[in-house]
Amino acid sequence: MRNLTRHVALPTLLTALLMGTAWADDDDTYGWIEKAGIGSLGAVAKAKLDSGALTSSINAKDIERFERDGEDWVRFTLNLEDQESEERVAEEMELPLHRDLTVRGAGGKDERPVVLLKICMGKTIYEEQFSLRDRSDMLYPVLLGRRTIQHLGKLDVTRTFLQEPKCDEDSPVRTFAEQDTDGDIGA
Repeated sequence: MRNLTRHVALPTLLTALLMGTAWADDDDTYGWIEKAGIGSLGAVAKAKLDSGALTSSINAKDIERFERDGEDWVRFTLNLEDQESEERVAEEMELPLHRDLTVRGAGGKDERPVVLLKICMGKTIYEEQFSLRDRSDMLYPVLLGRRTIQHLGKLDVTRTFLQEPKCDEDSPVRTFAEQDTDGDIGA
Protein backbone atom coordinates (compact mmCIF):
# COMPACT_ATOMS: atom_id res chain seq x y z
CA MET A 1 0.00 0.00 0.00
CA ARG A 2 2.87 2.36 0.80
CA ASN A 3 4.36 1.94 -2.74
CA LEU A 4 1.00 2.60 -4.40
CA THR A 5 0.65 5.88 -2.48
CA ARG A 6 4.15 6.94 -3.53
CA HIS A 7 3.44 6.19 -7.23
CA VAL A 8 0.13 8.07 -7.20
CA ALA A 9 1.63 11.07 -5.41
CA LEU A 10 4.61 11.42 -7.78
CA PRO A 11 2.58 12.19 -10.95
CA THR A 12 0.45 14.62 -8.94
CA LEU A 13 3.58 16.34 -7.62
CA LEU A 14 5.15 16.51 -11.09
CA THR A 15 1.96 17.99 -12.56
CA ALA A 16 1.82 20.59 -9.81
CA LEU A 17 5.47 21.49 -10.32
CA LEU A 18 5.07 21.81 -14.07
CA MET A 19 1.95 23.92 -13.72
CA GLY A 20 3.68 26.06 -11.10
CA THR A 21 6.65 26.66 -13.38
CA ALA A 22 4.42 27.72 -16.27
CA TRP A 23 2.43 29.95 -13.97
CA ALA A 24 5.56 31.56 -12.47
CA ASP A 25 6.87 32.47 -15.94
CA ASP A 26 3.71 34.44 -16.76
CA ASP A 27 4.20 38.11 -17.69
CA ASP A 28 1.86 39.22 -14.90
CA THR A 29 3.45 37.18 -12.11
CA TYR A 30 5.36 39.02 -9.39
CA GLY A 31 7.73 37.68 -6.74
CA TRP A 32 7.44 38.46 -3.04
CA ILE A 33 10.18 41.07 -3.48
CA GLU A 34 10.24 43.30 -6.56
CA LYS A 35 11.69 46.59 -7.73
CA ALA A 36 9.20 49.45 -7.93
CA GLY A 37 9.64 52.76 -9.71
CA ILE A 38 8.54 55.50 -7.32
CA GLY A 39 6.56 58.25 -9.09
CA SER A 40 8.11 61.67 -9.39
CA LEU A 41 11.11 60.63 -7.27
CA GLY A 42 12.55 58.84 -10.29
CA ALA A 43 14.01 56.15 -8.04
CA VAL A 44 13.70 52.38 -8.08
CA ALA A 45 13.18 50.91 -4.60
CA LYS A 46 12.89 47.41 -3.20
CA ALA A 47 9.27 46.55 -2.51
CA LYS A 48 7.99 43.64 -0.43
CA LEU A 49 4.67 42.26 -1.66
CA ASP A 50 2.96 41.36 1.59
CA SER A 51 -0.36 39.53 1.33
CA GLY A 52 -0.68 39.83 5.11
CA ALA A 53 -1.01 43.62 4.88
CA LEU A 54 -4.10 45.32 3.51
CA THR A 55 -2.75 48.81 2.78
CA SER A 56 0.60 49.58 1.16
CA SER A 57 3.18 51.61 3.08
CA ILE A 58 6.20 53.72 2.11
CA ASN A 59 9.16 55.18 3.97
CA ALA A 60 8.32 58.80 4.80
CA LYS A 61 9.94 61.21 7.23
CA ASP A 62 8.99 64.60 8.65
CA ILE A 63 5.27 63.83 8.30
CA GLU A 64 3.18 66.91 8.95
CA ARG A 65 -0.55 67.41 8.53
CA PHE A 66 -1.86 70.81 7.47
CA GLU A 67 -4.91 72.44 5.92
CA ARG A 68 -5.08 73.97 2.44
CA ASP A 69 -8.26 75.61 1.14
CA GLY A 70 -10.33 73.86 3.80
CA GLU A 71 -8.97 70.40 2.88
CA ASP A 72 -6.62 68.13 4.87
CA TRP A 73 -3.16 67.74 3.34
CA VAL A 74 0.09 65.99 4.30
CA ARG A 75 3.66 67.25 3.89
CA PHE A 76 6.38 64.59 4.07
CA THR A 77 9.75 63.57 2.69
CA LEU A 78 10.14 60.34 0.75
CA ASN A 79 13.57 58.95 1.55
CA LEU A 80 14.72 55.83 -0.32
CA GLU A 81 17.83 54.10 -1.62
CA ASP A 82 17.72 54.03 -5.41
CA GLN A 83 18.46 50.42 -6.44
CA GLU A 84 19.91 51.59 -9.77
CA SER A 85 22.46 54.14 -8.47
CA GLU A 86 22.70 52.81 -4.86
CA GLU A 87 22.39 56.43 -3.67
CA ARG A 88 19.86 57.83 -1.21
CA VAL A 89 17.28 60.05 -2.82
CA ALA A 90 14.75 62.26 -1.09
CA GLU A 91 11.88 64.47 -2.16
CA GLU A 92 9.60 66.66 -0.07
CA MET A 93 6.00 66.24 -1.16
CA GLU A 94 2.65 67.83 -0.35
CA LEU A 95 -0.42 65.75 -1.17
CA PRO A 96 -4.09 65.73 -0.20
CA LEU A 97 -4.88 63.37 2.65
CA HIS A 98 -6.80 60.45 1.14
CA ARG A 99 -7.84 58.97 4.49
CA ASP A 100 -6.55 58.08 7.96
CA LEU A 101 -5.47 54.56 8.86
CA THR A 102 -5.47 53.04 12.34
CA VAL A 103 -2.98 50.19 12.70
CA ARG A 104 -3.23 47.92 15.73
CA GLY A 105 -0.43 45.58 16.67
CA ALA A 106 1.69 44.26 19.51
CA GLY A 107 3.13 47.75 20.02
CA GLY A 108 -0.31 49.32 20.45
CA LYS A 109 -2.33 51.59 18.18
CA ASP A 110 -0.80 53.81 15.49
CA GLU A 111 -2.58 56.48 13.40
CA ARG A 112 -1.13 57.01 9.92
CA PRO A 113 -2.04 59.32 7.05
CA VAL A 114 -2.76 57.67 3.69
CA VAL A 115 -2.05 59.39 0.35
CA LEU A 116 -2.34 58.36 -3.28
CA LEU A 117 1.07 57.82 -4.94
CA LYS A 118 2.06 56.52 -8.35
CA ILE A 119 4.39 53.55 -8.70
CA CYS A 120 5.69 51.68 -11.74
CA MET A 121 5.33 47.92 -11.58
CA GLY A 122 6.30 46.04 -14.72
CA LYS A 123 5.15 48.19 -17.64
CA THR A 124 2.21 49.89 -15.90
CA ILE A 125 1.92 52.91 -13.62
CA TYR A 126 -0.48 52.38 -10.70
CA GLU A 127 -1.94 55.07 -8.48
CA GLU A 128 -2.32 53.37 -5.11
CA GLN A 129 -3.03 54.09 -1.45
CA PHE A 130 0.10 54.34 0.71
CA SER A 131 0.26 54.86 4.45
CA LEU A 132 3.13 57.14 5.44
CA ARG A 133 5.50 55.75 8.05
CA ASP A 134 9.17 55.94 8.95
CA ARG A 135 10.33 52.55 7.64
CA SER A 136 14.06 53.32 7.89
CA ASP A 137 14.46 50.43 10.36
CA MET A 138 12.85 48.00 7.88
CA LEU A 139 14.58 45.97 5.16
CA TYR A 140 12.15 47.17 2.51
CA PRO A 141 11.24 50.86 2.23
CA VAL A 142 8.10 49.99 0.28
CA LEU A 143 5.52 47.43 1.32
CA LEU A 144 2.75 46.56 -1.14
CA GLY A 145 -0.41 45.27 0.52
CA ARG A 146 -3.40 43.36 -0.86
CA ARG A 147 -5.15 46.49 -2.16
CA THR A 148 -2.18 47.00 -4.51
CA ILE A 149 -1.32 43.35 -5.19
CA GLN A 150 -4.86 42.67 -6.49
CA HIS A 151 -4.21 45.11 -9.36
CA LEU A 152 -0.82 43.67 -10.36
CA GLY A 153 -1.43 40.04 -11.26
CA LYS A 154 -0.30 36.80 -9.67
CA LEU A 155 2.02 36.55 -6.67
CA ASP A 156 4.62 33.76 -6.54
CA VAL A 157 5.76 33.72 -2.91
CA THR A 158 8.67 31.40 -3.72
CA ARG A 159 10.49 33.81 -6.07
CA THR A 160 11.87 37.34 -6.18
CA PHE A 161 12.57 40.01 -8.80
CA LEU A 162 10.43 38.60 -11.62
CA GLN A 163 9.49 42.02 -13.05
CA GLU A 164 11.60 45.09 -13.80
CA PRO A 165 9.93 48.52 -13.70
CA LYS A 166 9.87 49.61 -17.37
CA CYS A 167 7.57 52.62 -17.40
CA ASP A 168 7.91 55.65 -19.62
CA GLU A 169 5.68 58.48 -20.83
CA ASP A 170 3.72 56.02 -23.01
CA SER A 171 3.01 53.53 -20.19
CA PRO A 172 -0.61 52.90 -19.26
CA VAL A 173 -1.70 54.58 -16.02
CA ARG A 174 -4.30 52.94 -13.79
CA THR A 175 -5.62 55.65 -11.53
CA PHE A 176 -7.15 54.83 -8.18
CA ALA A 177 -10.63 55.88 -9.34
CA GLU A 178 -10.47 53.56 -12.37
CA GLN A 179 -9.36 50.41 -10.56
CA ASP A 180 -11.75 47.65 -9.61
CA THR A 181 -11.44 46.76 -5.96
CA ASP A 182 -12.33 43.41 -4.50
CA GLY A 183 -14.92 44.10 -1.82
CA ASP A 184 -13.76 41.07 0.19
CA ILE A 185 -10.08 42.05 0.21
CA GLY A 186 -10.22 43.24 3.81
CA ALA A 187 -11.61 39.93 5.06
